[in-house]
Amino acid sequence: MSLSRNLFAGLANSIWSAAVGLAVVPLYLKHLGIEAYGLIGFFSTVQALFWILDLGLAPTINREVARCSATGNFREAGNLLHTLAIIYWSMGVAIALLLVVISPLVSEYWLQSRHLPRETITHAVMLMGLIIACRWPVGLYQGALIGAQRVTVSSAISITMVTVSNFGAVAVLAFVSPTIEAFFIWQACAGLVYAIAMRWATWRVIGRLKEIRFDVDQLKRIWRFSAGVSGLALSASILMQLDKVLLSRILSLDDFGKYALAGVITSGLYVLLAPIFNAIYPRFSALVAAGNTEILTNLYRTGTRLLSAVLFPIATLAGVFAEDLVYLWTGNLSISKGVAPILSLLLMGTAINGIMIFPYALQLAYGAVRLPLMICLILIAGTVPITIFLAMKYEAVGGASAWVLMNSIYLVMGSLLTHRVLLKEIGFKWLLWDAGIPLVVSVLVIRFVGERIHDLGWSHVANLITASCLAVFGILSLILISPRLIRMLRGSFEESRRRAESI
Repeated sequence: MSLSRNLFAGLANSIWSAAVGLAVVPLYLKHLGIEAYGLIGFFSTVQALFWILDLGLAPTINREVARCSATGNFREAGNLLHTLAIIYWSMGVAIALLLVVISPLVSEYWLQSRHLPRETITHAVMLMGLIIACRWPVGLYQGALIGAQRVTVSSAISITMVTVSNFGAVAVLAFVSPTIEAFFIWQACAGLVYAIAMRWATWRVIGRLKEIRFDVDQLKRIWRFSAGVSGLALSASILMQLDKVLLSRILSLDDFGKYALAGVITSGLYVLLAPIFNAIYPRFSALVAAGNTEILTNLYRTGTRLLSAVLFPIATLAGVFAEDLVYLWTGNLSISKGVAPILSLLLMGTAINGIMIFPYALQLAYGAVRLPLMICLILIAGTVPITIFLAMKYEAVGGASAWVLMNSIYLVMGSLLTHRVLLKEIGFKWLLWDAGIPLVVSVLVIRFVGERIHDLGWSHVANLITASCLAVFGILSLILISPRLIRMLRGSFEESRRRAESI
């Protein structure tokens, strides 16, 4: 399956998931309130943290299935999938039991609520464990489908289940019970159906094997790569969720709910990031295996420049017009004023973090898992004291400021360390031209213009329409000032013309 088709399917999945997620939040707030929504934000953090127990198995099955699909022999991949599935389902049960046991401690000593009863919080944490258990194997089957170049199948199932889980939850809250317990029960049921559907689709692609068993030899064969990716996943998950973990303890549930709300909008940037990574990682791996460094370097730099030309203007202008965005989304002026400064900072920090998917994919393609692991550990060591200090001093805005600061350090340090080992001939070029120029232009020029327009005092709708037009102008400008992107577009145009003439 072509790179463009996989990218399109991934983008469709991401766009729909983000759109549905944004659409239902005002309804959740209406039926549950901001404190209960804080529990949903806490659940998202807990779920992300538990992915460290994935042990690198999902990326491993992705790599192994991709390798087997190249030869057309899925037998070895099938045995490995069966073996890992047993481990996954068992771990899901263990996670559920763990959260049931610790739920009274979490509600008593960690989460700070002004209005929700302690018993309600305890039940909610228990149900979080059930949801994670039900959804746990999805990552394994999804990794296998992506490795088999069946992104369209994976995306179709994901789109369906995102729709069912979110709009179904709204229906439950509106017509059955407007409680956080009812919300989590529905999510658990939807999660179990999601896992079963992914399992069925994966085995349909892999093909049922006559002889299948738990194969210890398969585990021995993959353990080195899996262990390296597991350590990387552990550190990366901690790094991505550390601010939320710390803030869930420092802030009240009300303030943490606002931070989580800003995080929901910020996650919209992953509409671009997740499908791009899922498309480029297998392609990078194939080019590395083939030893085609010239094409790899060109794809790496061109892809980075194109993503930064799109990502930075969007994040910058969404931050400038954050209050308008949140108000039109929630219809609540008080919430929009409280969330806007947090959102502006989180958007920029996430955009900077997002551009690093290219070095990260490059590191994994070369199997250099120690490099990103070392970078993550350095960032974690700095994140803890900086986040605590700024959050204690400036509350939620301080936590968001720490996110921007640490990702700025990540961009500079991570890229320089990567290119000392991989694609050494690039040197400072990637940081300066491919990532740095679009970032500087967005922050200094596009933001300046956006702020002058925002100060005119137009309506919320007029502001967002203007911001959208300005974002398109900014993206086109960054593309046109890049000779690399102009050559890419000219080549694409010539190829399309040749195809049209051949028809």
